[in-house]
Amino acid sequence: MDFRLRVMTARDIPAGMRLKEIAGWNQTRGDWERFLSASPQGCFVAETDGEVVGSAATISYEGRFAWIGMVLVDPATRGQGIGTKLLVKAIEYLDGYGIPSMKLDATPQGKPIYEKLGFVSEYEIERWQLPRAPTPEVSIEADSVTQEMLDQDREVFGADRSTLLRSIALEHPAFVLQTLSQGKLTGYSFGRRGELADHLGPWVAQEETSARRMLDEFLLRARRERVFVDGMKNSPWAMKILRERGFQYSRSLTRMYRGRNDFPGRPELQGAILGPEFG
Repeated sequence: MDFRLRVMTARDIPAGMRLKEIAGWNQTRGDWERFLSASPQGCFVAETDGEVVGSAATISYEGRFAWIGMVLVDPATRGQGIGTKLLVKAIEYLDGYGIPSMKLDATPQGKPIYEKLGFVSEYEIERWQLPRAPTPEVSIEADSVTQEMLDQDREVFGADRSTLLRSIALEHPAFVLQTLSQGKLTGYSFGRRGELADHLGPWVAQEETSARRMLDEFLLRARRERVFVDGMKNSPWAMKILRERGFQYSRSLTRMYRGRNDFPGRPELQGAILGPEFG
């Protein structure tokens, strides 16, 4: 099969949505727009006979490391090397800008492919989901995104992603949460309304009590029949709290990186990541 790779544009978003719907992923049009806004020359599609059959997107965080996400291939065209070519294209693009490290979250099926391209494992992530009856709408006062939250997130994540977090907060202000102790920030979280479920992440806390309070408040504000959390498997509190609240294991992911991992952040403070597409 002949195909060509090219830069993705806003006109390709419907095609990207088609691919992610086939895959059963939770992302929205807004997530595609965030990638294209952050990296207008660093998102790519594979096209055959005028139809988009694959995608890969990148986003650079402060030049410290970049993320590769939304690697999708139409099942009808798998086995043709399209996914690998898209990955190589993304890697070449980031190498061209001298990005010292690239990260992604790999499924068990994708992990061997990434390993062949030089990615190594960092830690494990598990998606947990909560099926439930829809809850009635509640009146809430949304928390504001503060500079203290963004500064702490830079430390925890390993790089500044304030533009991305502010964009998510603007779209879903009710899901911005924080906990304080004696006026000091002890935890924060964000959330999104995906196509399939409401999604909590990032979920960051210095201790278990703050983590539990934020999850419980998120569950009050999230009204969907399903809630997703991409939890850190080695978190000292995340798996325990999710089980207590009735969440069920869904799938595993492996955080991987290629190049130098000079800015690993503080994963021990994370209960859940923002999402596999963004880190």
